[in-house]
Amino acid sequence: MNRLINRFFFSRRAGLFCALFLISLTAHGQDISWQQFRGPESNPVGANARLAERWSKTENVEWSQEIPGRGWSSPIVAGGKVYLTTVTTDGKSKKPQIGTEYSNEYIAELVKQGLPEEEVLKRVTERDVELPNEVTIHYLLYCLDLKSGKAEWTKEFHTGRPPGGRHRKNSFVSETPVTDGKFIYVYVANLGLWAFDLKGSVVWTTPLEANPIYLDFGTGSSPALSGNLMIIVSDNQKQQYIAAFDKQTGKQVWRVNRDIGSSEPPRQRSGWATPYIWRHALRTEIVAIGPETVVSYDQAGKELWRMAGMAMTPIPTPFAYEGLLYINGGRGRPLFAIRPGATGDISLKEGQTSNEFIVWSQARGGTYLPSSLAYEGAVYTLTETGILNRFDAKTGKQTYKTRIDPAATAFTTSPWAYNGKLFCLSEEGQTFVVKTGEQFQLLHVNELDDMALASPALVGERLLIRTEHRLYSIRRKG
Repeated sequence: MNRLINRFFFSRRAGLFCALFLISLTAHGQDISWQQFRGPESNPVGANARLAERWSKTENVEWSQEIPGRGWSSPIVAGGKVYLTTVTTDGKSKKPQIGTEYSNEYIAELVKQGLPEEEVLKRVTERDVELPNEVTIHYLLYCLDLKSGKAEWTKEFHTGRPPGGRHRKNSFVSETPVTDGKFIYVYVANLGLWAFDLKGSVVWTTPLEANPIYLDFGTGSSPALSGNLMIIVSDNQKQQYIAAFDKQTGKQVWRVNRDIGSSEPPRQRSGWATPYIWRHALRTEIVAIGPETVVSYDQAGKELWRMAGMAMTPIPTPFAYEGLLYINGGRGRPLFAIRPGATGDISLKEGQTSNEFIVWSQARGGTYLPSSLAYEGAVYTLTETGILNRFDAKTGKQTYKTRIDPAATAFTTSPWAYNGKLFCLSEEGQTFVVKTGEQFQLLHVNELDDMALASPALVGERLLIRTEHRLYSIRRKG
């Protein structure tokens, strides 16, 4: 009997040890990789207690590497290597400008003058847009060593005129690559897809047709991986679509046309939001926000559900947290919490704030540029002008709305969190560090003194921040 009991307890201990070992391996694997835009589950939260909370151009900088050209794509990390894209130009290129209101205010001013749409387009283009015939660009993929920042290889994968223009605030390569740890997948909207092995050799390439983007403002929707599929969303002025490609061959598996957005002038049908792969107990969904509407698809491209209420210019990325899907509807639109299992049209009717599948919504809780995140039971949203909002993740109750700092007025980078703190990186390169909780408390400000629009990567003890000219590895010393 004692032998049987000992065998039983040994078996239980061994099983528990194996389970804990596997959990440790999984957590460690997540800790040392950052494989897509906004990281695992598109909710940029760090778990390492040694992540730095203070930094400057010299303090807690493990290394910094100059990155030629310009690109607002984020770095990704796998296998101890950092990958990121950039473009260099032949000749002069319009420099980015801090702030978001200058173009919007200019457009409003021209419309108020009664100018026709064609004239508004012409004047905005002349002032704020770089057109394809004005520049020749070189598309580059960089591989850096995570520990040292040393460039291990650079691959120029395309040269020529860009497929469309860009707003001077945007870049010609704002789409973040994605990796499965074996290959690096690069998507440049309206140009093509590329797969690289870890040594920089091209495995396959798939050209894409060039479609016009609203006001030639450029693109920004990053790809996502779902199993063996590489998913892209191309919402443009000609033909909106979502498509899946075999990640091993680059061949198109399916494509579904989307018909969303306004059909009335100014006929804005372009989108910049990255699709989110929502894996939950019922199924796997591909959630794609577009102009005025968000649509969810299954793995075969079949529509599962849709919901109205998005802004005309969708940018923020959806994400999941503790069983719910959170959708930022964009500037002036609601913030939504969705439960799994929806089918058909789940749009709110007039006067509603919730229904069978919409757990809660907060009118005007959406933001223009930065995506939201959830941390410690709360959802945080940050406006492009520096207003920070906190909502209870389960109920949607707003616990505060405040300006981060009188001097903080321009934000594109999405906030991130760890160690009881929220980090908000401004376009001027200042990171405002806020204590999490029901009461707003600004702790301090970290300075990098360089323009920043890309979202960071959190890898183990390292925080990777891309600015206009450099990539920084921020790591606590000692």
